[in-house]
Amino acid sequence: MLFNSLTFLIFGCLFFLLWPLARQRRHWRWGFVTVASFVFYGWWDWRFIFLIMASGLLDFFAALGMQRWPRLKGPLLIASIIGNVGSLAIFKYFIFLTTNINSALHAAGAGWQLPVIQVALPIGISFYTFQSMSYTIDVYRGKMRPTRNVLHFFAYLSMFPQLVAGPIIRASHLLPQLEERKEITETDRWEGLKLVTFGYFKKVVLADNLAPAVNLAFGSSTVEQSAVYWWLAVSMFAMQIYFDFSGYSDIARGLGRWMGYDFPLNFNHPYRAASLREFWNRWHISLSTWFRDYVYIPLGGSRRGKLFAYINLWIAMLLSGLWHGAAWNFVIWGSLHAAYVSLERLTSWPERLRRIPGGRFVAWLMVLVLVWIGWVFFRAESMGQAMEILTVMFNPALLGITALPPIFTVAMVFLALGAANELIHRFDLDRLYKASKISMRFAEPSVIAAMLVACIYLRGPGSAFIYFQF
Repeated sequence: MLFNSLTFLIFGCLFFLLWPLARQRRHWRWGFVTVASFVFYGWWDWRFIFLIMASGLLDFFAALGMQRWPRLKGPLLIASIIGNVGSLAIFKYFIFLTTNINSALHAAGAGWQLPVIQVALPIGISFYTFQSMSYTIDVYRGKMRPTRNVLHFFAYLSMFPQLVAGPIIRASHLLPQLEERKEITETDRWEGLKLVTFGYFKKVVLADNLAPAVNLAFGSSTVEQSAVYWWLAVSMFAMQIYFDFSGYSDIARGLGRWMGYDFPLNFNHPYRAASLREFWNRWHISLSTWFRDYVYIPLGGSRRGKLFAYINLWIAMLLSGLWHGAAWNFVIWGSLHAAYVSLERLTSWPERLRRIPGGRFVAWLMVLVLVWIGWVFFRAESMGQAMEILTVMFNPALLGITALPPIFTVAMVFLALGAANELIHRFDLDRLYKASKISMRFAEPSVIAAMLVACIYLRGPGSAFIYFQF
């Protein structure tokens, strides 16, 4: 069920119509959220409900077992990790692994091949498995006590606003909120409305109007021999994926606010970063902190010296790349960012640049170029296409003015609008309103109304959210 669909509009209206009654008691609340979330998730394919139930029940009982039999904490944690990683391996990585093994066997002259079985990828499997796995890890570490009510657990795990594309919420953050019946204030309703409106604006107006130009560029059988063309195309994709994904997170957070729950911030204007470390502190925050807390630090972090710190960093970044998809381009993307952050740690070049006049601007520009290079590998249809695009982008002889397809002209308007949206957030809006003598009470409703109108009349071709495929 897509947020940007009539089906979800009907579902959402029915849910929030019944929510004031359902939330009165804990068990009603948990049961209602769980059933509604299963309906939401099962709308794509009802069979995948059994997968999330299996994953959830494994971790629910593993956590209870850790509390009852402390000596078995280790084996129970291993069982939880194997179950979750195993489901990812079967549904997400099986074809990738068998295809690459078969290629190696063919190159070695073997006369046999492994069977390649086509397996449908369940929507959002990478999100809810990581969320479920973090629960058992935190119970194992003694950071929280396990819940004894299965509905309480599934209300957390299957919470529909963030189920299929995040943010990845820790159990220690959401389970206590589900315990209490928080009064929903006018502030909650207003802040929720702002988040939902901003989210839909980012998705249906900005991301969906950039998508046709991006699809045209990367979907072509030949690579356009124009650096300007590709710098524009990659910039459009960079903005498309950001507005698409952060738009989903905003909608999820807004819906959660209407329910009385607080979901963590997932994006904090990452393209304002003046270092790669800052970029990762702003981009997909719930995932980057997950890998920090459950991979990088448990491996030893930087406690065992610089060499192991770099090894642990590379492991975490490579796994982050693979988390996004079972393809070598995602591995290259993760490797690039590992190299970027490693070089930044070795040289401290952003800090050195910021010491000179205009240095922060140069550092910001360099970060954008490096991130854009990574996006080429992330979006390209093949490694060959990615390398050819980068060759064109950095060829000075191909920087001349070229005729752009009409679809680019339309997309450039929304690219500029998206850039302006990010630029506005660099300023203190309260001061801006005061300086222009515009009342916040008038300005905010006006902006919300304008965005709602834009969502109706300027919406692009409807499409699924990009991160649904992960």
